[in-house]
Amino acid sequence: MLLPDPSAVDRFLPVPRTGRHRLLALVGLFCAAAITIGGCSSLQTPNWMRSAQNRTHRVLHGTDNTNLTAQEREERLAKAQGHYQAGDEAFRAGSRKRRDAAAKDFTKAAKEFEKAAKAHPGSAIAQDALFMQAESLFFADRLPKAGEAYSKLQKEFPNSRHSDRAAARLFSIAQYWIETERAGGSGVIPVNFTDEKRPWLDPDGHGIRMLDQIRYDDPTGRLADDATMAAAVEHFRQRRFLAADEFLTDLRETFSDSEHLFNAHLLGIRCKLEMYAGPKYSQLVLEEADKLIRQTRTRFPDKMRDPEVSEMVARASAEVDFRQAERLFVRAQYREKRREYGAARVYYQQLLANYDRTPYADQARDRLTAIEPYPDTTQRPLQWLTKIFPEGRRAKPLITNDSPTLLR
Repeated sequence: MLLPDPSAVDRFLPVPRTGRHRLLALVGLFCAAAITIGGCSSLQTPNWMRSAQNRTHRVLHGTDNTNLTAQEREERLAKAQGHYQAGDEAFRAGSRKRRDAAAKDFTKAAKEFEKAAKAHPGSAIAQDALFMQAESLFFADRLPKAGEAYSKLQKEFPNSRHSDRAAARLFSIAQYWIETERAGGSGVIPVNFTDEKRPWLDPDGHGIRMLDQIRYDDPTGRLADDATMAAAVEHFRQRRFLAADEFLTDLRETFSDSEHLFNAHLLGIRCKLEMYAGPKYSQLVLEEADKLIRQTRTRFPDKMRDPEVSEMVARASAEVDFRQAERLFVRAQYREKRREYGAARVYYQQLLANYDRTPYADQARDRLTAIEPYPDTTQRPLQWLTKIFPEGRRAKPLITNDSPTLLR
């Protein structure tokens, strides 16, 4: 092994009923289409697109505050403040108790904060209320609902003052689910009916998706590269090497100053080698692995001074050479069995020229000596039949001398 085992290490919108609603719906659809097309090249969505999406969502769901009168605004604000204060009191009461006795208070606080956010949506107090709702659920150990609340906050208020804290909470929840599942948290029964800390099914899958959501919600945030690396390691541990390689490639290309960059190179090399299916399949991943090895040696000369790291990279390079030599030898053997000795010689000579230090080099020399007396091509059995029946019918030419001139 090149590296230690990583186990150690929308829904439909309501039909618009007014012309204004239809216009805003079209704007929302345009934004969604633009994001779908542009998402192939970048994880980051422009802020104006996200703002238009959020505005459309609020209008279609009756939560837009743009056309409210001053009195309506004051009424909504007063209602939201009342619920927020009740939630804050319950949250403070829970904070003064032991963790095991505070769950009811935190759950009550979450309900009040949820009411405050719904009473005056799209406002600053709604933003704080959503965050405190998520925090209350988090401290009540209702982690799946807390994750939903944090995700809702990130969606409705992107780049808010709570974004970093929400991302950190989501990261810790994802890590908890992954680690408990790795330790056998599901037990014999895969469905969870009793533990409110974990989702009903597939905790580690939910954890990986949450890590991916962190990257999407805030691709320039402090935890974006950490979430990418954590998701890659978990995919690698579950032997989903293609998915792991996608995350590692994204990390190397997007987060060029990440502290995980060196490990992303090492683990990426191992992924490439594990994805290789054998000499009868494509050699693209071998070429990518070789390129990654050369990049590692060039970009991290200080790391390569470590004997252990240098040995790991050298072993990976030797494995790439061995697999490439194996491919050439298998191709030469195939040509030799077809008595196409000229083509076989070419493959054997390529093997000796490029991979002379592999075990296949001696075998290639022996085979070159053995096929030396033979001509490049030999007459195959029944080949004389082609002289008697050369072709069934000649193909009719597209243009003949009798054809009309197309261009004069």
